Amino acid sequence: MTRLARHGAALLGGQLWNWHPLQGGDLAQTLLVYLNDGRRVVVKNGPDPMAEATMLRTLGQTGAPVPEVLAVDGDALVLQYLPADGPLAPCWGDLGRVLAQVHTGRPPEGATRYGWGTDYALGTLPVTNAWTDTWPRFWAEHRIGVHLAHVNIDLAHQLERLMHRLPDLLPATPAPSLLHGDLWGGNVLVSARRVTGLIDPCCHYGHAEVDLATAGVFDRPAAAFFMAHGPLEAGYEARFAIYRLWIALVHLRLFGATYRPLVAHCLDGAGVG
Repeated sequence: MTRLARHGAALLGGQLWNWHPLQGGDLAQTLLVYLNDGRRVVVKNGPDPMAEATMLRTLGQTGAPVPEVLAVDGDALVLQYLPADGPLAPCWGDLGRVLAQVHTGRPPEGATRYGWGTDYALGTLPVTNAWTDTWPRFWAEHRIGVHLAHVNIDLAHQLERLMHRLPDLLPATPAPSLLHGDLWGGNVLVSARRVTGLIDPCCHYGHAEVDLATAGVFDRPAAAFFMAHGPLEAGYEARFAIYRLWIALVHLRLFGATYRPLVAHCLDGAGVG
């Protein structure tokens, strides 16, 4: 980790004074780095620092709070340090407001299409983002079908049944909103009862309900969260289960059988359990 800290300092033209690891770091090394000139920054590696920098800048263009990208190359991303000393519990309403800002983002040239300009990864797991003209096709191909070859045969059959039903369960052409794409409490920085930054994005353009759904995978968002973002559309419960299923499958593949019950719960909610 010292090598990463020293590299981050060098990208800023500074010299390393000290560093320590930050919480999290399941999929990347993330360090709080102190430079000899007094600067304090966050340095992280990850599957694709350049792509992550682009995602953070795109999120920031909507007015949403994100850490400023101070430097980046193929090995490290250097970010502004943002305060993160508060709990999320009293800030759900503010997070809903921030997400509403994020979701105003639209694909380049205003086209109605779904995806992102490049593929990405979560740890060792590839995330494909090729553009599609309909939302159910994007979700079927890039968030469900990509797992078929990596799960047991019974689960693969359940996923295939769900994929065939997606045109009936998901809107065909919802407004293609900019999505954080991996939104949960650990990727939200909070201080002084407000959201100070969104981090660790996995951006793509898609149905805004994705971020609303995944916020509830590991947390219980307060009603203020949904009220601040806007009214939920009828039938959201099944769609939330479908969107949370992707997170569950990613965790199943990265971290093992502990996440099988979560996958099963999502499949039940989607009506294919």
